[in-house]
Amino acid sequence: MNTNTPQHAISWFELPSTDFSRAVGFYNRILDTKLKVEKFGPAATDLAVFPASEQGTAGCVIHDVQYKPNAEGAVVYLNCQSEIDVVLKRVPAAGGKVMRGKTALPPGMGFFAHIADTEGNRVGLHGMA
Repeated sequence: MNTNTPQHAISWFELPSTDFSRAVGFYNRILDTKLKVEKFGPAATDLAVFPASEQGTAGCVIHDVQYKPNAEGAVVYLNCQSEIDVVLKRVPAAGGKVMRGKTALPPGMGFFAHIADTEGNRVGLHGMA
């Protein structure tokens, strides 16, 4: 039996894109951030990495023919800190759609929402206020 419990259940995530520039622009705009664009591997796959602290969980927007955006699989939740209302207001103007508005979790756990990004991925948002 493995007794090593990881600090985080998620170590990395990838959000597929069909239009890489559009997807990167969408997340930069709604999160008011700057994803780090880079190439990865022998095929020079396009990645745009979400900012995270050294101890935090990071992930990226990826463009690769083997990845297909969809709204029916696993849902990744992006941390909106205390600004979930602000982020939700930016989604339609950035080309996305609010699929489920701000919803309260049990006391002390904050709020969540679901959006559809410009690529058709269902993405969760989480914030404490």
